[in-house]
Amino acid sequence: MSVAIIGGTGLEDLREFARAAREVVSTPFGDALVYRGTLAGREVFFLPRHGPGHALPPHRINYRANIAALCKLGVREVLATAAAGSLVAEVKPNTLLLPDQFLDFTRQRPQTFWDNRVVHIDLSEPYCPRLRGLLADAARRVALPCREGGTYVCVEGPRFESSAEVKMFARLGGHVVGMTGLPELVLAREANMCYAALCLVTNFAAGLGEGPVSHDEVLQAMAELREKAVCLLAEAIGNLKPAADCPCRRAAPQLEL
Repeated sequence: MSVAIIGGTGLEDLREFARAAREVVSTPFGDALVYRGTLAGREVFFLPRHGPGHALPPHRINYRANIAALCKLGVREVLATAAAGSLVAEVKPNTLLLPDQFLDFTRQRPQTFWDNRVVHIDLSEPYCPRLRGLLADAARRVALPCREGGTYVCVEGPRFESSAEVKMFARLGGHVVGMTGLPELVLAREANMCYAALCLVTNFAAGLGEGPVSHDEVLQAMAELREKAVCLLAEAIGNLKPAADCPCRRAAPQLEL
């Protein structure tokens, strides 16, 4: 059983890794940087979503190469972190949220591995319920408040949203908004991986907080949330057990990489 953490903003490195080794994995979609190390006594792959030094903006990330690289390494369980802004008053900044649904407002990203073949996958439950439950249980064990369930809205970026967009997303049922969760989640399902996300809520979205939204504000909040996120992830990975059977594992034909 191989597990990977995809680290987003504020989690570009995993200092808690033991014996980390850097690997560049070649795929038909490009190369991806992955670290192989140990966390909670288990071998774990760590993939910095934005690349070394947070060099890649959300709309320039090679999501297909990242997921294909993990697939090539034999990963079947993915725990992804993502910074997010709150769309509703009940989801406060500096908190954690485990989404169970999404709304995709990205525009120009390659959305699928299956460009030359008709393959339709079911996304009624887009985030793996088993992995989401694992993270929720881990949060309770380490006494970290964490909302289980919510709709993640993904936008193209790199700009922040307008106040009108934020109002629209909330009326559509969104709870948090970010720039990196899609198509990553969809590609993981196409690769027959179990995937769950941990949203680190850094701020209220435009029009809901005091003053304009800034990247510095997000980074400052992430610095405070980082330790909580790593603690939760380590607890979850330490208690991860092999899945006897999961629909995520048989969602699509096997990728040929």
